[in-house]
Amino acid sequence: MIAVKVLHRIGPLCIALLASCSVGFSQGVQSAQLDTAAVAELRPARSDSSSLRFATFNASLFRSKHGQLTDELQSGSEQAAHVAKILHTIDPDVFLLNEFDYDGGQSAQVFLDRYLNADEIKRPWTFHYCAEVNTGVDSGLDLDNDGKFSTPNDAWGYGTHPGQYGMLVISRFPIDTAAVRTFQKFRWKLMPVAEIPVLLNGESYYSEEAWASLRLSSKSHWDVPISIEGRTIHFVVAHPTPPVFDGPEDRNGKRNHDEIRLLRDYVCSDHDGYYIFDDNENFGPLSEDALFVVAGDQNADPADGDGSHEIIQSLLRSPAVNATQTPASLGAVEAAETQQGKNLEHVGESQYDTCDFNDQSVGNLRCDYLLPSAKLEISQCGVFWPRTQDLPKGQEKLLDVSDHRLVWADLLLPNP
Repeated sequence: MIAVKVLHRIGPLCIALLASCSVGFSQGVQSAQLDTAAVAELRPARSDSSSLRFATFNASLFRSKHGQLTDELQSGSEQAAHVAKILHTIDPDVFLLNEFDYDGGQSAQVFLDRYLNADEIKRPWTFHYCAEVNTGVDSGLDLDNDGKFSTPNDAWGYGTHPGQYGMLVISRFPIDTAAVRTFQKFRWKLMPVAEIPVLLNGESYYSEEAWASLRLSSKSHWDVPISIEGRTIHFVVAHPTPPVFDGPEDRNGKRNHDEIRLLRDYVCSDHDGYYIFDDNENFGPLSEDALFVVAGDQNADPADGDGSHEIIQSLLRSPAVNATQTPASLGAVEAAETQQGKNLEHVGESQYDTCDFNDQSVGNLRCDYLLPSAKLEISQCGVFWPRTQDLPKGQEKLLDVSDHRLVWADLLLPNP
């Protein structure tokens, strides 16, 4: 018998939730209007009425040309409607969307108006934040050393146009936009003991000019303060580059490591983030007593896949972070057992996977994280990944929206 990873330690609530994820959707999008009543009964019940639901979702709402996403959203996008359906089902109060193209904010507003809040829901999402990212922004340098300039690999972050693979934060609670800190332009060389990519002969992969200017964040790192019941929760979000698509110099693997390290050093007081400064030249990490939630597709699994397992483990193990519960799903277990391949060799438990790569050379991984600060209690959490049998016939497209799955958690504020 071939051994596969088995499911355990998933509570009754998670099993009941996954069994209920039979989300219907009409074939073909005639308009962006959504039947929100159809998903209300599928919403995971909150174990505590005072809890706050946070989520992160790499929704794969990126396009190859600037403005293309907005055009599709305005004309009616089946993919975006499915994304909205999932969001209505889980109903988070605050969430991050990775891989949502940035075009100055137009696509974000259309998505809010025509997809999320189209049916005048009782609890609309009123606030959002989006900003420039490094993807697709030409550096003017030959960053991949191929003798060519202005290619996607020569952008500060890989992309075919400025704003591709952007980020979008949406909230029911006010966002203190004046206090947002962004780290888009923080240069990699300014991180102490940075993971410098080197060639096999020991020479630096990047030219002196490139290394002096290269930005660390492949998209951006944001600290987005959310005002909730007179308290502030810092929603600290990022989307590090995948640790692949490079050569023996491991430039993307090393960049992924240091992008995650920047997150860790910013929120974890047990690490020294003295060197960090934002795009407004304000120095220092997050204050030690601040409440925070780290969110995003980190492109790093604690045990499997490419990249540094140690750096994501160091974030998970920090005493500043509450990692006492790990979001899980039955659908991830089913996918690993069905697809087998590389999944059979994985060390980590498949129940915790958040992305369905269905690739014999990679397998499914845990890449998406929602990590609250230690002072925030997790009342329950999960991954939206229903089993095939829990989806009505013909509704498999709901899981074709993205190769990632939405991760959510219900959090409780500490007593004042």
